[in-house]
Amino acid sequence: MPHTKVDPAIIEALGLDPANAVMHSHGGSGFASTFKIKAEKDGNPVNYFVKTGVGKDAEVMFRGEHASLNAIADVVPNFCPRSHAHGALSDRPGHHFMATDFLDLGSSAPGGSGKTLASKVAQMHTTAAPIPDGHDKPMFGFPVPTCCGSTEQDNSWRESWADFYADNRLRHIARQGVRNNGADPELEEAVEQVAEKVVPRLIGDDVVKDIKPVVIHGDLWSGNHSKGQIAGQGGCEEVVYDPSAVYGHSEYELGIMSMFGGFSNHFWKEYHEFVPKAEPADEWPDRVRLYELYHHLNHFAMFGGGYRGGAMSIMRKLISKYA
Repeated sequence: MPHTKVDPAIIEALGLDPANAVMHSHGGSGFASTFKIKAEKDGNPVNYFVKTGVGKDAEVMFRGEHASLNAIADVVPNFCPRSHAHGALSDRPGHHFMATDFLDLGSSAPGGSGKTLASKVAQMHTTAAPIPDGHDKPMFGFPVPTCCGSTEQDNSWRESWADFYADNRLRHIARQGVRNNGADPELEEAVEQVAEKVVPRLIGDDVVKDIKPVVIHGDLWSGNHSKGQIAGQGGCEEVVYDPSAVYGHSEYELGIMSMFGGFSNHFWKEYHEFVPKAEPADEWPDRVRLYELYHHLNHFAMFGGGYRGGAMSIMRKLISKYA
């Protein structure tokens, strides 16, 4: 496999010796070029995974993913690669990179923690968010924008989860959909009705009590979790990757998980032993649909076409029931 010269900015960020660091193409991504670096550090072999991309979009995406991976790694050990650096490449103007632990998805190494996917997701969803700079308590949002697919998300801090979801997610993605696909008065009006009436009715502060911000992966479908060994350390673990994190309501995570499936009944049984459905529990399915709506709207913004029908179907049902 042909090797690629490791950019000096990556060498410096990772503290590597360029004489014994090589990089070659590895895997694939819809939004970036991906590579594996093999090197030595303190006499020991080390591997890193690197994404590169061009322009402001790549800069924003990598900054967000860097912060997302480390937010998850901070609360759940051995659950995702840790990101070590991101920034501008030296030899390629306008290009950016992110360098993380190498995740060996083909590994069957013994000696892992033995923790299940459900228990790790539950640990993520029950660990209190940190207090952001400039605030005196945990808030809903994230320190930097993140990207769900190619969509840049507004993670500005909010005190109310209902306000965050209505404004920073639903209204924001509706505007993005109009920019990408053109005006759509029917869809725009439906989103506004959901944001104005359904959101406060289903997830308002006076309806679901004591929603606490916890770290959310943000794009946890079956294609973003697997089993593997992280950084050549320990054994094979349940792992996640490609996050689009936010500090939010734990049930928000379940929207994308429900949209594409891939999580067994056993997973859900175990997960809810750790994270019971919030009260009112009889409205839990509709809250999950409300959270799933965002991802239909996001896919419509990115890809157009059939995702509009799924979004409209969810909105009609929720509006007829709660607006």
